[in-house]
Amino acid sequence: MTTRIAILGANGRIARIAEQMLLEHEDIELTLFIHSANKLSADIRNNDRVTIVTGDAKNPDDVFAAIKDADAVYANLAAGGKGIADIVSMAKTVVAMMDKAGIKRLIWISSIGIYNEVPGKFGEWNTKILGDYLVNYRKAADVIEGSDLDYTVIRPAWLTNKDEVDFEITTKNEPFRGTEVSRKSVAAEVVKLLLNPADEVHESIGLDKPGTDGDKPAWM
Repeated sequence: MTTRIAILGANGRIARIAEQMLLEHEDIELTLFIHSANKLSADIRNNDRVTIVTGDAKNPDDVFAAIKDADAVYANLAAGGKGIADIVSMAKTVVAMMDKAGIKRLIWISSIGIYNEVPGKFGEWNTKILGDYLVNYRKAADVIEGSDLDYTVIRPAWLTNKDEVDFEITTKNEPFRGTEVSRKSVAAEVVKLLLNPADEVHESIGLDKPGTDGDKPAWM
């Protein structure tokens, strides 16, 4: 039986890793939502199990076109700079269009620190660096958590490009542990949840690499 997954923000670095992992499974078909298709690699663009939809994640019609035939949605959306508040609009659009399409399962990538769950000097540093980013990403997470979707919110630590899958999970109500985690680790958890859609439903989970506790990520 084929499982159809829509990925919003398909050119994100975590998303690109997850796409390759998902396509290792022959019963998976992907719809990739992106601003410009030519940003994707040729092997992804030419894969006969991949459909590409271009558009704006704040536009309901564009989002609906991307997700309407999906069994699950993975949102790897981002907003920054003067458009940081756009992440809230994107969250509202995703929820509304998933309701319209009758889709329940959502994986949503957020940020550590949105619940003030990062303790100590690292938490102080994280809040200082991210500022309004955390305020708006918390508002977006509140939209997701206030919906009737079968969501999982993922809050990764500061991201590395290490070629490793090595992570631990903390819950929403636990102090966050560690300062960093690899993008490959986050992608692996996203793929696991998409392949096992009953896992971690209605949860907000933090991801970090064990043993990376400190006042800030090692490379900062």
